[in-house]
Amino acid sequence: MPSFRHLKSVIRLNELAEDPIDLSEDGCLTPKRIEGMIAEACGLKLFYGTERVSDNTLGALFDLAEEMQASQKMEAMQAGEVVNYIEGFESEKRPALHTSMRDFFEQQNTSPIAKEATHLAYRELEKLRAFLSEIESKDQFTDLVQIGIGGSELGPKAIYVALQAFHKPHRHVHFLSNVDPDDGAEIFKKVNLEKTLVVVVSKSGSTLETLTNEQFAQEFFRKAGLDPKNHFVAVTGKDSPMDDPKRYLASFYIWDYIGGRYSATSMVGGVTLAFALGMDRFLDFLRGASAMDKVALRKDPKLNLPLLSALLGIWNRDFLGLPTVAIIPYSQALARFPAHLQQLDMESNGKRIDKRGHVVDFDTGPIIWGEPGTNGQHSFYQSIHQGTTVVALEFIGFISSQYKEDVVYEGTTCQEKLLANLFAQSIALSCGQKNDNPNKFFPGNRPNRILLGERLDPYTMGAILAYYEHKVAFQGFIWNINSFDQEGVQLGKKLALKIVEQFAAKRQGKPIDPKGFPLGLAFLKQF
Repeated sequence: MPSFRHLKSVIRLNELAEDPIDLSEDGCLTPKRIEGMIAEACGLKLFYGTERVSDNTLGALFDLAEEMQASQKMEAMQAGEVVNYIEGFESEKRPALHTSMRDFFEQQNTSPIAKEATHLAYRELEKLRAFLSEIESKDQFTDLVQIGIGGSELGPKAIYVALQAFHKPHRHVHFLSNVDPDDGAEIFKKVNLEKTLVVVVSKSGSTLETLTNEQFAQEFFRKAGLDPKNHFVAVTGKDSPMDDPKRYLASFYIWDYIGGRYSATSMVGGVTLAFALGMDRFLDFLRGASAMDKVALRKDPKLNLPLLSALLGIWNRDFLGLPTVAIIPYSQALARFPAHLQQLDMESNGKRIDKRGHVVDFDTGPIIWGEPGTNGQHSFYQSIHQGTTVVALEFIGFISSQYKEDVVYEGTTCQEKLLANLFAQSIALSCGQKNDNPNKFFPGNRPNRILLGERLDPYTMGAILAYYEHKVAFQGFIWNINSFDQEGVQLGKKLALKIVEQFAAKRQGKPIDPKGFPLGLAFLKQF
């Protein structure tokens, strides 16, 4: 397979990028264009007429997906083939089977490893059902604290916040990820410890921040005269240091082939989300994710929402040269979702080598950030509309509100005003505004797209989560990079451990070896 830059489709796309359509030109953005560029699946509509693409551009992008065998790679991933690897170099060399964590409804894959993964996931789900039924019968817990960091916090927290409208009564969840002691103290000082369940999440069972926070939490229970074993649950890998029934009320398993940022539909998110939502609604969430998994297997890119979105992103990143993407949900419920997508995308595709170990000569994953609208309109939209850096935008919106509580003010409801702002921003970014006063001139021609659903419920949340998971994976397939490892987070961790050792020696009054880590010692001397 030729390198990315020498693909026929890439050469064609570079030619098209020399003179892409200008959305701000009169007659470019028309109702016909908007209505003709809509893709739909799982109750979601993707409006992409406000992207800087023509039919020729789309054709070349579809050719790119075909040349890089994007669909075949997605099939291989969902079938459990080894996709997490770097040829000729030490790497994790394993599958990425997060889709098997929700493939219970119309089991898609018949490959032995995918079937086994689904069987194991279902077994954990049934164990969780029994556990929740038992604690509910005793009315034991009203609060849950999830201790974990990275993917063990960001995804579950984003979904928990997004679905608060569907929580069971008197169920409250708190997340402790930061090793900052103030974070934990704030949580454990305000909950009723007798009614609190603590879920400790670490696949390896050795994550330093998580184990430190677990110890921190246990001290609160002991001081209150409570046995932590009656309150603490483990979510970890089988046979890890945390896989110890003497320490925990219950244990649930996750597997090496589930990456942290792809783990929200596994027991990493499952225990907490099922506690908050109840099993039926948690299953609806899994059902939505599974439905989008099947959409990601569609061959036609126009019908495959994640693939289409991935291609639009590659056009913006590699051919229009846009370095950053703002993901703006016009839904307060999705306030924490951009933070999850930041990790999902930047940890997956923030790579500088391809799967053969060669340094790439093109741009890979963009910088991801975002906040809810309409708040952002009174914050960073100034730069988005008139700044010198063009930002690609992905909007998310819903026709109906979650709680269905609203008021009519000056002729319209809150939800109608919210949607009016969403559509207006998309149009304004595309079309701009001509004005002789340069301060009131908006250049426009700023690409964006809208993912629109009917209402943010558990099924829709699952579908949106999987949509973004597959969008990221498709981009990695097309760039031929490994979207499933994260070596970039390791160096800082290793150096931190060296400084931790020096802190420990100082605390114990032992001499610190100046040759051990002199750069760390230079900082330590300031204390």
